[in-house]
Amino acid sequence: VYQRKISQPHPTVIFIHGGGWVGGEKESQVSKLIPFLEMGLSVVNIEYRLANIALAPAAVEDCLCALGWVIRHGEKYNFDTDKMILAGESAGGHLALTTGLIPASTEWNLPGQPEEQLKVAAIINWYGITDVRDLIIGSNTRDYAVTWFGNQPDKLEIADRVSPLHYIQPNLPPILTIHGDADTVVPYSHAVRLHQALDQAGVDNQLLTLPNAGHGQFNATEESQISQTIQEFLRQHQLLN
Repeated sequence: VYQRKISQPHPTVIFIHGGGWVGGEKESQVSKLIPFLEMGLSVVNIEYRLANIALAPAAVEDCLCALGWVIRHGEKYNFDTDKMILAGESAGGHLALTTGLIPASTEWNLPGQPEEQLKVAAIINWYGITDVRDLIIGSNTRDYAVTWFGNQPDKLEIADRVSPLHYIQPNLPPILTIHGDADTVVPYSHAVRLHQALDQAGVDNQLLTLPNAGHGQFNATEESQISQTIQEFLRQHQLLN
């Protein structure tokens, strides 16, 4: 938990690192949290099981558990549980989307199934995967996605179950997607399809396309544009104090 000394509930970001569900660690993301702290937000930097420990959908289950933990500890840490923001990059963007979009009624293998409503106020998706099946079969197959599923016989069913596009419906939280249109790790089409599906469902959302940009590693001008867009997005939805 990263936060300034505060005495009243604050909007809180739950940040989820990337790494294709097969690598990465939360400690490597600390520099990415600083802009949120500068905006006056609290940040919870979370970890989840990678493919070498547990195959899909374990990472999704862990992030749902983490959201439940943050909600349950709202009073202790002055988290404003009405102003929870999920954010993540790449596989973390996918996990932010699934964690925020999966209905509370969905059955998941969660220890001590939380009774609280796992609702969030907004999602910031940096170049996240939105159609997981697309990455394990067909022309967009990616090794990291194949590794996450291993040799599970029902992997296509699981892939659909953990795909954000599977959960698009009205009344979802507002979503900001940031994606370079030259990304070769997560196809830019994933961002476009999500944006179109959300528009069709009437969900408040925004797609920031970075021309000729790849998978992260944005330049200073792009980073400045991203930061400004995030602040405007959060301010628009009353998530900055």
